[in-house]
Amino acid sequence: MAFGIRDIDETQAPLLEHLIELRTRLMRSLAMLTVSSLVCYGFSGQLLGFLVRPLAGAFPPGQARLIYTKLYEAFFVEVKVAVFAGFIVSFPFIANQIWAFVAPGLYAKEKRAFLPFLIATPVLFIGGAAFAYYLVMPNAFRFLLGFAGETGGLKLEALPSAGDYLTLVMQFIFAFGLCFLLPVLMLLLDRAGVVTRVQMAGARRYVIVGIVAVAAVLTPPDVASQLMLALPMWVLFEGSLLVMWIGEKRATKAARVGSDTAADTPKIET
Repeated sequence: MAFGIRDIDETQAPLLEHLIELRTRLMRSLAMLTVSSLVCYGFSGQLLGFLVRPLAGAFPPGQARLIYTKLYEAFFVEVKVAVFAGFIVSFPFIANQIWAFVAPGLYAKEKRAFLPFLIATPVLFIGGAAFAYYLVMPNAFRFLLGFAGETGGLKLEALPSAGDYLTLVMQFIFAFGLCFLLPVLMLLLDRAGVVTRVQMAGARRYVIVGIVAVAAVLTPPDVASQLMLALPMWVLFEGSLLVMWIGEKRATKAARVGSDTAADTPKIET
């Protein structure tokens, strides 16, 4: 049997049944997140070691250190790392549960329209997180550690705590991962007819100001980090406009070919 996407589910399920299904899928997602986090807790030391590499490389050789100022801080850092990793591991399952709940209310055409976004979302998020980890964080930490030295005859030394560092790393990863989803948001708005490509292009100057403002809020107060977030977002904005323009050209060409074919079809007189 050939693979196909089923059309909208015509069954009229009562509201209570929808709420029960929603609760079931939320409980499944929570259970998967819990199990994934427990498994990842067994590897929390290795995961934390991976996350501290950008900071370790920013210190001068032999001077890298990470402290904790509260007795329970190191434990909760490992718990946060495990939950963070567990969410990443369980995200495909959670996304599948969301799709399984929403899909019955969509037509086959709408399902085919949304599938590319479902694939692009994790790819773009991982791309943004990798960009932050491998390029932005090492340079940002190197810049921030450059303030160490002597000030007014006193030694100024960086002693980052494990909890504060993990919070900063998660801020970097989520900020860049979410900002790299800008093309998905733009294409969805265009597909839904909320905002057109022409309107987005006309508001380019305001979008650039917004991008700079978002980069200033989500990154540490250094110009390098802000530019490393603002420039990719601007490139993604322009690239999304280009994809929309290509899609419009193809749709116009297909419509023209369809109208020509219909005009050339001989009419059968009765």
